[in-house]
Amino acid sequence: MAPPLLTAQDCEGAVHLIVGSNPLASARCGKSIEAGAKPKIVAPTNSEVHYVLAKLIEDGQVQWIKKSFEDGDLTSQGREEVDYVVDAVLVTSSSNTARNTHISQLCRRKRIPVNVIDAPNLCTFTLLSTHSDGPLQIGITTSGKGCKLASRIRREVAALLPPRLGEAVERLGVMRRRIWEEDHKTYQYGGIAQEAEDDDAPSQRPAFNRLVSEDDVGAAKTRRLRWLSQICEYWPLRRLASITDDDIEAVLQSYSSSTQQLQQPFDGASLNNGIRAKPQIILAGSGPGSPALLTMATHRSIQNASLILADKLVPAPVLDLIPRRTPVHIARKFPGNADAAQEEFLQLGLEALKKGHTVLRLKQGDPYVYGRGAEEFAFFRSHGFTPVVLPGITSSLSAPLFAAIPPTHRSVADQVLICTGTGRKGAAPEPPPYIPTQTVVFLMALHRLTSLIDALTGAVSTSDPSEKTREPKHWPQEVPCAVIERASCPDQRVIRSTLQHVCAAIEEEGSRPPGLLVVGWSCQVLMDLNGKGRWITEEGFAGLDDIGGHPDLV
Repeated sequence: MAPPLLTAQDCEGAVHLIVGSNPLASARCGKSIEAGAKPKIVAPTNSEVHYVLAKLIEDGQVQWIKKSFEDGDLTSQGREEVDYVVDAVLVTSSSNTARNTHISQLCRRKRIPVNVIDAPNLCTFTLLSTHSDGPLQIGITTSGKGCKLASRIRREVAALLPPRLGEAVERLGVMRRRIWEEDHKTYQYGGIAQEAEDDDAPSQRPAFNRLVSEDDVGAAKTRRLRWLSQICEYWPLRRLASITDDDIEAVLQSYSSSTQQLQQPFDGASLNNGIRAKPQIILAGSGPGSPALLTMATHRSIQNASLILADKLVPAPVLDLIPRRTPVHIARKFPGNADAAQEEFLQLGLEALKKGHTVLRLKQGDPYVYGRGAEEFAFFRSHGFTPVVLPGITSSLSAPLFAAIPPTHRSVADQVLICTGTGRKGAAPEPPPYIPTQTVVFLMALHRLTSLIDALTGAVSTSDPSEKTREPKHWPQEVPCAVIERASCPDQRVIRSTLQHVCAAIEEEGSRPPGLLVVGWSCQVLMDLNGKGRWITEEGFAGLDDIGGHPDLV
């Protein structure tokens, strides 16, 4: 059975015909009223009416049609503007199976949505167990398999959310509208006009993190909208829930329409704790994703720092370990703006150090594996502050492990190569030649995956004229590969494919940064793709759940 399509309907003014007068009918009427609909119940005059429903009828919020259901009710009790056809039918009693089946069949013929209690086969829609917080609506359905279970799941999901998240959604919505009104009604990816992304899309478009060149006028006009997308994607929910009007105004003023330079230099006013006799700068890696994989030294630094400067890709569970008293700045980086954002972070750290603070520069993965750690080390040392560097588990070696890919394996792969997919200023690095016994891990490559795969499977370019006469080392199209996203996190995703089909897979499945690409025959040592289609997608990761340890880190 295919899963249902979940939608949110605008029910303002709609007529919901509710068959029955029992407690469930009362609850259905309450839900309809909350959604702005006009419920009408159909029940004989002598029916026992639930006391809450009786009050709603008395107050005029529900209309009682005092008779048994008749077929003509479907086309006579609705709104005039839709020729009196009702907008939905909800049957609240399961005692009359023959009647319920008849109503369901009649509604289906007339294309009227119908819900019948305790009869999933008679329903064309089901009601979700919902959590409402202002504009934020979260719905859970078990597709008719267990309403009580759906209610419990909804409660537990809602309990995990920070308070006032709905207020943050409202503020961000106002912010988004202001940006659209001030900048542009549509924006461009690759020269193709696009409307705003669907808020409920499960993944980002592959172009979400693509490079923005200085002469890309269309993208320049939408710089603030891209930054808003980065906020929604990467800030931890706890931080989003505490966003204020001043924060909104600060972000709106951070970029002008004519420059990529970040405004508002740091003044250190928000730092009122953690003053040390001797200031300290720490460069630490946060690992691939799960807070369970932090080193103890990095965890201790998170607890003791007086200012934390975090990469945008540091996952929310790690950021949630930061004490509420500690100011946190999340890098305002997106492609085309990385240098300006990096300079801002260096200045933020330097100003705090001059005021005597302990500054933690928290980086994704390992600071020295494509993390610009050495550049930051040199910068702070040149200003008289020699950093302490704490290693982090690099995703280049751990992500394959979480995806059941051994980077080395006897008789298959005897070497591992770690490459970047993006060079300075977004340039494409020289692709490595094909070596059958080598596993290659590409970091920061998914936003330009197509050109990378084309380079791998085409002739190897080289600037050495003597190399032109050699046979180019193409990568065979059938070489297996895997895209691993958000490694070690609960929403980890692995897309297994081959060089021939991986681009199509990402185009169809979307992008879920941060991610990397693993290429080589080791990808099929433990997970063979043969006979399973062009690609397979694996969702979720719980490999660390059963390991004992500190509860805050698991």
